[in-house]
Amino acid sequence: METIIHTPVMLEEVLKYLDLLPGDTIVDATFGFGGHSRRITERIGTSGSLVAIDRDQESMALARESLGDLSERIRFAYGNFSDLDTILKGLNINRIDGILFDLGISSFQLSDAQRGFSFQTDGPLDMRLDRNSYISASDLVNNLKEEELSQLLKDFGQERWHNRIARLVVQERVRHPINTTGQLSDIVISAIPSKYRRFHYRIHPATRTFQAVRIAVNRELESLELAITKAIGFLNPGARICVISFHSLEDRIVKFAFKKFASERALKILTPKPLTPKESETQDNPRSRSAKFRVAEKI
Repeated sequence: METIIHTPVMLEEVLKYLDLLPGDTIVDATFGFGGHSRRITERIGTSGSLVAIDRDQESMALARESLGDLSERIRFAYGNFSDLDTILKGLNINRIDGILFDLGISSFQLSDAQRGFSFQTDGPLDMRLDRNSYISASDLVNNLKEEELSQLLKDFGQERWHNRIARLVVQERVRHPINTTGQLSDIVISAIPSKYRRFHYRIHPATRTFQAVRIAVNRELESLELAITKAIGFLNPGARICVISFHSLEDRIVKFAFKKFASERALKILTPKPLTPKESETQDNPRSRSAKFRVAEKI
């Protein structure tokens, strides 16, 4: 069995705000490597029920194996959390006592060059969370019109140089297809003026472009908005929805979705401002630094 080293983000806060009781039915909508699920399952006991959803079959299989006997107490569901209603009804579940969304991608996925998520190592330009889906990052980068690609980088990556990057991508793909992460990263770096690369980027210059393409490939933002709406419909009164996001676009969707349902008196917002990790956690797990945690309770 492959060894998985995974540190769940804001675990202490998740366990506190889910307000778990023995016998609860809980959904981990982004199972990943099961770090949160492990502790949730322990808290709800043998009388409880945990549904673990993920669309990355490879990650789920590895995590399931690493959980050992505990996995026998978890109901696994391969799929997109935007299909939450179909998944739960298929399991004969009509009401739940809490749900967790831990968004983004894992360090394990980033470190696997063959998945194509990272500009740090060269690999196929893929970025599909679900390897059974049809559209890859290479498909988008090589086929979108310049205007479409520019808009994608602006909307999903908030990339200042979206026009220049899109123009250079189109110029380069005429010469040869852009099929690797290294190719795309080099193009982005070339498109950004050197003085801005040096002084204005605290992050790698390709970060926003890779984020934008990944979001588009996996339709992450529209899936999130739909999933939140569906999840609220399944919550028992007093049950809580917890969301950990890692960039402003995700957090904005969560913020406004919670406000909308609060205005309709369907939710009570428990975190008027998002919680962030403690300094000790960010030191131990630098990946957690950008995390924002929002919680609401069903009325």
